[in-house]
Formats: sequence, C-alpha cells, structure tokens
Amino acid sequence: MRIAQIAPLTEAIPPKLYGGTERVVSWLTEELVALGHDVTLFASGDSRTSAKLEAMWPRALRMDDKVRDPMALHVAMLEQVRRRAHEFDLLHFHLDYLPFSMFSRQPTPFVTTMHGRLDLPEHQTVFNEFTHVPVISISNAQRTPLLQARWLKTIYHGLPSALLEPRARKRDYLAVLGRISPEKAVDRAIRIARRCNLPLKIAAKVDRVDVDYFAHEIRPLLDLPGIEYIGEISDADKSEFLSGARALLLPIDWPEPFGLVMIEAMACGTPVIAYPSGSVGEVIEHGLTGFVVNDEAGAVDAIEHQLPSLSHERICARFKERFTARRMADDYVAAYRALAAGARRPLRTVNGAAKPTSRPQEGRHQTGMHDGLYVSD
Repeated sequence: MRIAQIAPLTEAIPPKLYGGTERVVSWLTEELVALGHDVTLFASGDSRTSAKLEAMWPRALRMDDKVRDPMALHVAMLEQVRRRAHEFDLLHFHLDYLPFSMFSRQPTPFVTTMHGRLDLPEHQTVFNEFTHVPVISISNAQRTPLLQARWLKTIYHGLPSALLEPRARKRDYLAVLGRISPEKAVDRAIRIARRCNLPLKIAAKVDRVDVDYFAHEIRPLLDLPGIEYIGEISDADKSEFLSGARALLLPIDWPEPFGLVMIEAMACGTPVIAYPSGSVGEVIEHGLTGFVVNDEAGAVDAIEHQLPSLSHERICARFKERFTARRMADDYVAAYRALAAGARRPLRTVNGAAKPTSRPQEGRHQTGMHDGLYVSD
C-alpha cells in the first residue's frame, strides 16, 4: 500500500528524548516499511526514517525557539498533504482532530489515531460534528467519553521487540519514568517510596507548562532521603534504568490514554504498580505483569508483600506476546485495508462530506463500547 504518515511537528520522528506520540509514529513507520509498504512520512526535517521523508519544517518545534505559532505550521502541512492526497492509498494522521474538516471533503481514505485524553467537554462538540470521521483508539478506556465517534478499532501501542531488554542488575530501588506534571502525581510516588523505606529514582522531563508545578510541589520533596532526580533520559538509557528497579510506580491522577512507560517496564521484566485510571487495567495484568492498586497503602502492600510472586521472565514474555511494534503494525494494516476497501464503494454526500452508503454490523466490546472494525457509517 502507498501510505502517508502525518506526524506532529513538535518533536522529531523519533524524538531526541521524551515524546510519546512521535516515538509511536516512528516505530509504526519503520515496521510498515519493513513489511514492504510504500510509506511517506510528513514530519520535521530532523527526523530519521527509512520511509520517504517530506520535511514540513527544518527542525522539531520543541528545538526551535524562533517559532511562536506552531499551529500555523501544522495548518500549512495539512494543506500540502491535501494537495498530494491522490498519491496515496491511505492517509494516517496523528494530529488529533485537526484534519477532520479538510479531509472529510476529499476522496482519499484517511484515519486518525487519537493519542490524547478525550474526556474534556469541548471534545463532545467536535465529535458531535464529525461522527462520520474514522478514528482509532489506543485503549478502550480512552473512547469511553465519546461513544458517538466512529471508532474503527482499539490498537494498543507496541515497541520494537529489541529496543529495550532486561539487564543483569540488582533490583534495589523504585522508579518513575516519563514526565513530571500534576496528572502523573510524582508526589504520591515519593510518599510510597518513603513508606517502603526504598530509594526512588525519577527519570522524567518537565514541560514548560509544568515548571511552576515542579518548582513548588515536587522540587522540595527531592531533598528527602533516598529520592534522586535524574532528569530526562533517552531510550538508550532505559534498559539499564528499568532493569535496576523493583517496580515502576505509576500512581496517576488522570484518564491515561495508554501509558508507554508501562510496556517499556514490561520489556525489561519490571513490574508496574499503578492506580486504576484510564488504560491501566487493560495494559497491566494484575498479579502477572504488576499490580493495580487503589491508594498508597495498596501500593505499599504490593511492594512489600506481593512483588516476590511475580516472574521477571514471564513479564518479558507477556510484553512480546502483546505489545510489539510488529503486532501494532499488523493491526494498522488490517484497518488500512478495510478503509481502502470501503472507499471503493459508492459514496453519498452528507453536508458536503463523502460517506459510504451502508453500514455493516459492527462488533462490540464487552463493556458495550464499539470495538469492531467497520468502514462505513
């Protein structure tokens, strides 16, 4: 297939350091090329890929202090993609709802993976307007607030199978990985570690919007005994970091759409102790790859009494069974083919947008959420 991957310009593909969406786009793109597809990646010029790179801006916007209006560059990129849409069998966007309006008015099939939270009231407005636009969720929990959306499928993220692996290390501390923000609740992780009398190592970035939060809420806690703030780390450092941890702590306070750090830990055989928000219960198998707990007391109990029951080798095996990039790519190719086949059916027009003429019966997830792969509305 001739596939266009359209990425955010905020980070390079892959990002130099932190960047969840951009890393997933990179892994997916490389796997699609390996599977023999003709892939074009629309991204920043400092991206690295085996696909055809179409540079929409010389460097990632996070690294370019001169850019003050990133939306202008994303709108310009969308227009360039629209002009070339006829060159592709399918367009795959990673820009949330930005492409909905423009690309509903052209014939090339497209799909958008929703990478972020979807529970804000304003999301209802946009999805009420675009109930016909095909979207993919990254967890079943993510789609719960928007059952009116045209969900094609839930496709869990996946890592390259050899990207991270367990290292022979003594596991003698607890770990936090990712970024520091109110929803990640690193203060809870610090309290859990202190109650367990175990060291805590925090490898995390601080976004500009969270600088004040970090300074006032987290920075004072870093002076407590046993608490070590490492800062942001790259993929090259993660195997060593995660392999030395008894567990990864994820006491989140928000509806996590997926949570890459959970499968990164699994790839290293490291169990995850997480609060039951968003995707956690789908990614973590309680009592097998970690423990889903309700509060700090539950986390302390799991760490002190239940961790020895888990097998690091079995955790690695479950990662390879459920969360590899090849499995992710295979799932996306199935979705692409279904959309491309649907686009060949006669179309009707609704409010200026092309829509298929019929709707096959979709499957349903056991919670009642749409989870079948359908290509018409």
